[in-house]
Amino acid sequence: MRKLVHPAALFPPAGGVTAALRQQHASAGHEELDSQGLVSPEDLRLPGLSSLIQESWRRSAQLRANPDNPEAPLAMDREELEEYRRQHPLAAIMPVIHKLLVLPSHDSGMLVAVGDEVGRLLWVEGDAALQRRAEGMMFVPGADWSEATVGTSAPGTALALGRGIQISGAEHFKRSVHPWSCTAVPFHDPDSGALLGVVDITGTESAVAPHTLSLVEATVAAAQAHLRVERLQLAAASQSAPSRRRNSGPKTAGGPGANSLYRNSLQLLGRDQALLSIDGRTVALSARHSEILALLSTHPAGLNAEELCALLYPGDASTMTLRAEMVRLRKVLQQLNPGAVPQSRPYRLPLDLVPDAGQVLDCLQRGAHRIALEIYRGAVLPRSEAPGIVQLRDRVSALMREALLTDGSAESLLKYAALPEAKDDVDVRSAALKLLAPRSPKRAAVVADLERLDRELSA
Repeated sequence: MRKLVHPAALFPPAGGVTAALRQQHASAGHEELDSQGLVSPEDLRLPGLSSLIQESWRRSAQLRANPDNPEAPLAMDREELEEYRRQHPLAAIMPVIHKLLVLPSHDSGMLVAVGDEVGRLLWVEGDAALQRRAEGMMFVPGADWSEATVGTSAPGTALALGRGIQISGAEHFKRSVHPWSCTAVPFHDPDSGALLGVVDITGTESAVAPHTLSLVEATVAAAQAHLRVERLQLAAASQSAPSRRRNSGPKTAGGPGANSLYRNSLQLLGRDQALLSIDGRTVALSARHSEILALLSTHPAGLNAEELCALLYPGDASTMTLRAEMVRLRKVLQQLNPGAVPQSRPYRLPLDLVPDAGQVLDCLQRGAHRIALEIYRGAVLPRSEAPGIVQLRDRVSALMREALLTDGSAESLLKYAALPEAKDDVDVRSAALKLLAPRSPKRAAVVADLERLDRELSA
């Protein structure tokens, strides 16, 4: 019987390399790993692999991802997963994902996965037989498929790069994933642009067919439009019946509660006055209220009056001063959402509030510095002198800078160098210059910056 050959193996892509040759190069790369073990990323030689795969493998080696570990770790148990995804904004897009990707996947022998912004899979649906096979490598809801944990894979690497990608067979860092191929596209909030998660198709060679990436990108665009419509309908319903906002809100048929259409967030990075967003309503806070909510959001267990005072005021301050400030803050939050008013004894937020500084720290701890840099807009409340804020600001800024100097690409380093806090950072520019190609047009600007800084330091 004549063996059927996948069309992608016959016709080379735009880069001129056939799929079969890509697999040969990837297999040779794994032999290099076998011969040297978990080598230093700088020593890892990967001739023939695309620059995207090479950089991802080097990040994987830097993060000590183990290519021989057959399973991804479980990050959430079933009960925690159910509650988390019920409240997640991506729950609202699942009807679109189901219609456009999941239903067709039953006939095409593929899996559809939707994960959060740090690479934890929330839903994995599609071909039943394929789902059972995927369980062997823990490609299941609740598992962590970030690049920092499993190495190169479409969901984790798409999040790390911030764009749609395709990973085929042996290009995966983890060997248990070599029988699989996948395409993934990040999902951004249609209103704020914030990274919310990733949509992935996993299967055999057809999962990386040329049209698959376009299909997933189109599905993500449709899902973003759907989420925006859901929010507009919620806003209209809230105006006609304000009392309903104090409850869970209207529910779509078989869908999530309306309160899950948004991520309650606190934007602290690169601004002196925080932006607080709850259930889709956003207000700018005073500098002091920004500090209080920043501290409470990073201490979910709560702080007593003395602890909060010590973190809030540079000198000695009476708890009476704090109580007066809390009264004013409660009035602001009461108008925004009564359910957001802080509790006392200890002072504690009654709802989950995601600070962007916390997202950056979470990404850096997972080794996802590219995602962290996408979120990072500058220092935490740069003018604040509150001791707790100064400590948080120094920690986030130092870890961000260290991660980029250790593992950042030239592009990431130059993006960071454009931030106010790095305008005089010689080390960052020197590191970027070492990574830039000899004929890169960006080199001249970096050299000019370094010469300027040298003159200023000499003066």
